[in-house]
Amino acid sequence: MAETTAPRLAVVEVTGSRPDRPAYHAKVQVLNGTVVAAGEQGGWAVTRLAAADMTIATLLAATADADAIVILGGEDITPRFYGGVSGYPEETLHFPVADDGQLALVRRALERGTPLLGICRGLQIINVALGGSIVQHIDEGIHRNVDVPIDRILREHTVELLEGTVLADSLGGAFAAVQSAHHQSVDRLGTGLLAAAVAPDGLIEAVEHEFAPITGVQWHPEAPDAPADQLPLLLKSLERQLAAIEAAGRIAA
Repeated sequence: MAETTAPRLAVVEVTGSRPDRPAYHAKVQVLNGTVVAAGEQGGWAVTRLAAADMTIATLLAATADADAIVILGGEDITPRFYGGVSGYPEETLHFPVADDGQLALVRRALERGTPLLGICRGLQIINVALGGSIVQHIDEGIHRNVDVPIDRILREHTVELLEGTVLADSLGGAFAAVQSAHHQSVDRLGTGLLAAAVAPDGLIEAVEHEFAPITGVQWHPEAPDAPADQLPLLLKSLERQLAAIEAAGRIAA
């Protein structure tokens, strides 16, 4: 009997070090570590990589054999990548090397048909990689708590999962409770992207590609207070997409 090899999942964060912002880094590490743990519990062989700490070429080489990719949350994308300008309200630090690497990952995933999930910033990376743009600062509303310690910034709200989308099929319903913490959002959708979920205020909260296995959610399914099955279901969707690709390859051969 042939030995079964675990599928390979590349989990790509922004940076592995933020010595100037220890509280923020600690929060991000909890979230990112949860994705790694969920992947391993789901049967994936997980490799965790920090895009800002590698060249683009090294990041692409390190993920060349990945069966699926998750791009995690973090700081705002450098405005020049989507035609924006600096100086907007609550602008964060930028990591252009990470931006460049993660944008390249999305474009290669589209070219190769590699299943890819983007979380929060990861959704915005998907959108910018495919030619979309970003609303640089949204009015205060339901998407995050303000003027609170970083550990309490996540806020719960509902999203409508649009009928007929892969995301609605993956999460098994028309609505989902989500945890979010973003101050930016999708503006112009990238080429081939469709809205997959919307918030009560009308903002796009998830996207998916019209034919490629690429999905982005603006919220944090890995948050401690998120529904316990939400992240596993999204990772299971990557697994199903991978299985479908492999089955199609066997048929073609």
